[in-house]
Amino acid sequence: MAMNASTIAVAHSAGTNRPFRTLPPLACDSHMHIFDARFAPSPHWPRTPPQADVAMYRQLQQRLGTSRAVVVTPSTYGTDNACTLDALERLGDVARGVAVVAHDVADAELDRLAAHRVCGLRVNFVSPQSWGETTAHMLVTLAHRVARLGWHVQVFVQPEQLVALEPVLGALPVHLVVDHLGRIDPAEGVEGVAGVEGAAHAALRRLLDGGNTWVKLSGAYIRSSVGGPSYADTLPLGRDLVRAAPERLVWGSDWPHTTEAPGSVNDADLVDLLQAWAGTDEAMDRILVDNPARLYGFDGAA
Repeated sequence: MAMNASTIAVAHSAGTNRPFRTLPPLACDSHMHIFDARFAPSPHWPRTPPQADVAMYRQLQQRLGTSRAVVVTPSTYGTDNACTLDALERLGDVARGVAVVAHDVADAELDRLAAHRVCGLRVNFVSPQSWGETTAHMLVTLAHRVARLGWHVQVFVQPEQLVALEPVLGALPVHLVVDHLGRIDPAEGVEGVAGVEGAAHAALRRLLDGGNTWVKLSGAYIRSSVGGPSYADTLPLGRDLVRAAPERLVWGSDWPHTTEAPGSVNDADLVDLLQAWAGTDEAMDRILVDNPARLYGFDGAA
């Protein structure tokens, strides 16, 4: 990969520019995935995954200026977290993991994952899962299973699912993390707008107001109709969340961007978008450093 003092080319990331702002020490990418051909995908998965290994990701860290990372097991591997655990071993103590497990996972397996710096579970209601349909009962069961470990539960939901699940999500016995801005359409998911998107925004705000919910400021491209580099249509939604709960937001690149056309997402643009959402360096630093330190238990967390 070509690089010089000002540019770095990274696999699965468009462009070579760095973010406008130099990021603070210990900045964390709180949502990314590792795919490695040494680990076979689950038989249920319909597509061949990319090669997006730890060495490639370290190039992204160098380009963006992040040093901490949260490796999230993708649905590609079903409930096999071997690729994620290998990545955590390679990245070291600056990394944490979010695993995917079945509802009947053994306590011994949860303890094993915890020993490898996994600190949360992802429960996916959107992508195909190896067990079939994800249910609210499964979510609640897993939340109670991991409460003893102090873990959080991360959910990936459609806007209409967020609305339907709100009572369940608000009653979970662990911290809740909502993926990718709740997949809310930024053009419609604003205060006072009727319909599913507006209802989803209202539900997300109520969950945030409850004090137990966190949101990942990630995946802006999933519902943006404007696209990069500005993703300007996401500004009202992102800024609203920053105003509502700046202490319970984290940012993630979602590298290697498997939902998008290869090479269509510039990760530096996503960092610049966070700066536009945050409004101030203080708020941006909180989202990149202080909040993930607390949520994921990095050393030195307040």
